[in-house]
Amino acid sequence: SCKVFFAKDPLKIVRAQGQYMFDEKGEKYLDCINNVAHVGHSHPYVIKAATQQMELLNTNSRFLHDNLVEYAQRLTATLPEKLSVCYFVNSGSEANDLALRLARQYRGHQDVITLE
Repeated sequence: SCKVFFAKDPLKIVRAQGQYMFDEKGEKYLDCINNVAHVGHSHPYVIKAATQQMELLNTNSRFLHDNLVEYAQRLTATLPEKLSVCYFVNSGSEANDLALRLARQYRGHQDVITLE
């Protein structure tokens, strides 16, 4: 199901910068919901990197590309040796699905507890 956040008083967000989002009246809101909170909205380094990548190739990780391997190597170099495998997915839903499948395979159980 899909629902509108703040249904009784809906927000019409028109732009964002850093950790803030702005509505059509210019009201500022701290963004604690979206996944961009790690680097902020409109981060110049992220925009530059995304633009460079989209100028070269704009696809998901279904296809082989050197950038995937290079990124995995750079990422795993920052982690303990046990964490040496990367799984690239397209969304949080795919990440959750993969984590659940890996846990079921590893533990041999099908039971899951979730919080609503």
